[in-house]
Parts: sequence; structure tokens; C-alpha cells
Amino acid sequence: MRVGIGYDSHAFAPKNQKGKKGRKLILGGVEIPHDRGLQGHSDADAVAHAVTDALLGAAGLGDIGRIFPNDDPRWKDADSVQLLNQAFLKVVEAGFQFVHADVTIIAERPKLGPHVDAMEAKIAEAVLAGPAHVSIKAKTNEGMGWIGRGEGIAVFAVATLAQHGD
Repeated sequence: MRVGIGYDSHAFAPKNQKGKKGRKLILGGVEIPHDRGLQGHSDADAVAHAVTDALLGAAGLGDIGRIFPNDDPRWKDADSVQLLNQAFLKVVEAGFQFVHADVTIIAERPKLGPHVDAMEAKIAEAVLAGPAHVSIKAKTNEGMGWIGRGEGIAVFAVATLAQHGD
């Protein structure tokens, strides 16, 4: 068995201005209703990014930035769940099988509880597993720090892999 830890955080993009469509908030491949999305080169899906890093770490394959650098125009506004799937396929090619991912999202707003099941299903689909193999929890930061002030969102993820032949 191999275990990897992933972390990602993004600040919220500026609020929408009258007549201008703002950035969508995407977490775990799910569009979450909110007045601001997250800043980032891709779609800024911090859940998908943290899970990607956890998988790559468990397999000893580095991190998301090595495979999908944020200065590469190919990844501008990319769907991060698709990037997760591509990274997962590299993990499989390296001889590993996905076992489980456990994810904690830290956000003061919006309330994420109603979206957890959909996020679990999207992440599980990206790693070719059933939703029972992905656990997502949403927590607040109890008003403390940059997250508590509503400046952004952070995500921690742990992934467990089995090595083929074990």
C-alpha cells in the first residue's frame, strides 16, 4: 500500500461586475452556486488539484505542476477533473491501483454539504472507481484567518494506492 497527501488552495476571483459574467466556482467537478469562482490558470478546482497531488505523491510521480504547468497555455481554463483522470492514468501505467481518497474542503462560504455526493461521484468517475471509494467532507475555519475572512478555499486530500502484484 502507498499513501499520498495533496494540498491546494486558491483565492476567490474578484466579484462579478454589472453586466460581466464572473468565474464559476468549480469544486470536485461540480459547479457550485456562488458569487465568485476561484482564481487559477485552469478552472481552479482545488478539490481535483489536491486529489491529483495525493495520487501522484502516492505513486512517487511528483505533483500536478510537473505534468500540467501553470505557465503552459494548453492548460488555461482546463477542466481539472479531466486533468485528474490523465494523471490517474499515469499512476495506473506506473503499476498502481486506486483504493481510496479522503478529502477535506475548508471554506467559510458557500455551504458545500448539499454538493458533497455529486463531488464524490465526479472524482470517483475520474479515477474509475465507485463513489464509496471517495470521501469528501466540508468544514469551515470558524472565522479564522484568510479562509475565515472568505478570501478563498483550501483542500487537503489523502489517497491510498495498492501496487499491482501486492
